[in-house]
Amino acid sequence: MAEKYWVPAIEKASRVLNEIAQNPNQLRLVDISKSLSINKSSLFSLLHTLEALGWVTKEKGDAYTLGPAIGALSAAYFSQFNILQSFYKEAASSVAKINEHIQLGILEDGNVVYLGKMEGDSRVRLITDPGMRFPAYASAIGKMQLSQYTHSELTAIYPSGELEPKTPFTMTTVEDLYQNIQLAKKNGFAIENQEASEGFHCVAAPIYNYEKKMIAAVSFTIMTINWEQKKEEAKEEILNLSHRLSKHAGYTVPTNTK
Repeated sequence: MAEKYWVPAIEKASRVLNEIAQNPNQLRLVDISKSLSINKSSLFSLLHTLEALGWVTKEKGDAYTLGPAIGALSAAYFSQFNILQSFYKEAASSVAKINEHIQLGILEDGNVVYLGKMEGDSRVRLITDPGMRFPAYASAIGKMQLSQYTHSELTAIYPSGELEPKTPFTMTTVEDLYQNIQLAKKNGFAIENQEASEGFHCVAAPIYNYEKKMIAAVSFTIMTINWEQKKEEAKEEILNLSHRLSKHAGYTVPTNTK
């Protein structure tokens, strides 16, 4: 953004609001001043104004929380939020950068329900279309979202303990799946290596909402002949896309500024 249009006071207010949002009813003026390196007298005036506008509230012990005006703005935003609209808006630049297919999907009853897709220039077309369902255990989008489940929750979804293979590369037991999704949970992204369709690989990343809940995931699909060459760049870009979509959904990335 051009510096001549930048308003430092608004940036400062944004930093203060984000800090309070991440530490509700914990921070006093002196704590915020120290955390954000803002002069106390300047911060006093800023907090006084924000409090008068209803953007923050001072609680017992002089600690701050977000105020009702923020709640009203939040409600207004989420009443108009549309994840599919956000996907098509944000995915275009990612497809242009990697030139591979991208999909958006949610988890429902152990299956991925595909909501949207945007295709690159590859002549190969995806077999999954918006509205279609596919076993979550055999897809990167599905495994990413399954990673939020405990072992017992996973067993409840697949009570037999066995998984129907879609290709020779598909995991066939809940135990193998659990180990795989633990890795996805640790890394923050999921990989699928020819488990849904031979000759194709996927890398997926999660989308979180304002409640810090995983609500969907996005993935790149790449042919085996291009996988080794593109996988690192695709991983980085799908993470970037998921972060942008999470931001649309109101998710605030936790920071450690203290």
